[in-house]
Amino acid sequence: MKRIHNISPARFVALKALKRIERDKAFSSILLSQLETNLSEKDKALCHELCLGVLRRKMLLDAIIDRLAEGKSIDLDIRIILRLGIYQIAFLDKIPTHAAVDEAVKMAVKCGKPQAKGFVNAILRRYSSTKSFSFDIEDEIEKVSLYTSHPKFLIERWSKQFGFETARLIAETNNKLIRLEARFTAKTSRDTKQQLRNLTTLELLDLASKGEIYFQDKASQLVANAVQLRADESFLDVCCAPGSKFTFIHYLLACSPKKLFVGSDRFFHRLEITKKNCERLGVENYCLVCCDAESALPFGEESFDVVLLDAPCSGTGTIRNNPEIRYFLRESDFLELQQKQIKMMREALRVLKKGGRLIYSTCSLEREENEDVVREILAEFPNLKKHLLENMKEFLTDEGFYRTFPHRDDMGGFFFSVLKKF
Repeated sequence: MKRIHNISPARFVALKALKRIERDKAFSSILLSQLETNLSEKDKALCHELCLGVLRRKMLLDAIIDRLAEGKSIDLDIRIILRLGIYQIAFLDKIPTHAAVDEAVKMAVKCGKPQAKGFVNAILRRYSSTKSFSFDIEDEIEKVSLYTSHPKFLIERWSKQFGFETARLIAETNNKLIRLEARFTAKTSRDTKQQLRNLTTLELLDLASKGEIYFQDKASQLVANAVQLRADESFLDVCCAPGSKFTFIHYLLACSPKKLFVGSDRFFHRLEITKKNCERLGVENYCLVCCDAESALPFGEESFDVVLLDAPCSGTGTIRNNPEIRYFLRESDFLELQQKQIKMMREALRVLKKGGRLIYSTCSLEREENEDVVREILAEFPNLKKHLLENMKEFLTDEGFYRTFPHRDDMGGFFFSVLKKF
């Protein structure tokens, strides 16, 4: 991509991405892959750093901007430009202050707001002369909320569920970079398996594009491992898209399934993504079905030996990878999601054979979507019992469920439970 009026391509794409995320509630992981197509590898890295960094610090950046602007109204384009500028000055040591300021001023002009360039310059110069982060906040929850840029209601929720100190650690960990986790696929060569730990990021990305490896959070891999599928068992992944767990469970079989291996999803375009992932990763002998599991699965009663319901959820356990999620959530979302999850659980149990296993999982930290859902189902279905896994003891809770935490386990915050039908 050529420089537009000498504007850094990385910064300009970051501005476009952040505007789309704020205005349209777009997801950074999808949006950046679309917008970064023509960027060099160096510019892609900077664009990623700027976009995700600003999202992780948005509330704090806005508080600084509002203090420096002294109550002046600021439109979205200029606010995002200021966020980018202050983030670079405050958090990126390798970028000179003058470069951050100059690029911000140019972007204001490029956005069709040349009248704002003096304002942008003044705010960033004023910040660079003081770099003050000090806010006089007595309430500890409010302080953590601001300095970690998490909505206050999330810190309050986590404090009630896990204690204030754990809530603080979760929020702080959510703003730290997470290491890429790669797993093997059916296409992984012997050389790749032997050298994986010594490869550079660029080499890993090249292998991923060829389907030799697949990037997947460790917690997501744990859920796939918890399924413990045998080749002689029929299997249904109720919400399989985009296929991360679906393809890994297939790989863990170490042979072609002898019985039905089915993935379903509500949206056809998501199943198309799953199909492409299956083809890229060398998955064979599987079936994909488009259906709404909240209303009805198109299978007869007791059709499958094993069912995985990785339910749609708030995603609060994946904020480290998807920082924008924290700003999209409402307090009412959790109970609304819970009702959907319970409906899907009932339908998943309908198609589960006697003696079969249902694995219920989410990437949420919230009890309403996890323990409360399973407890309601256990109360409704007396022929269900918790099934414990010998190889997952370190993640077992006192209540007989499995949890991972970002701050404790250095992976996503996932919940899963294995239920056996008698």
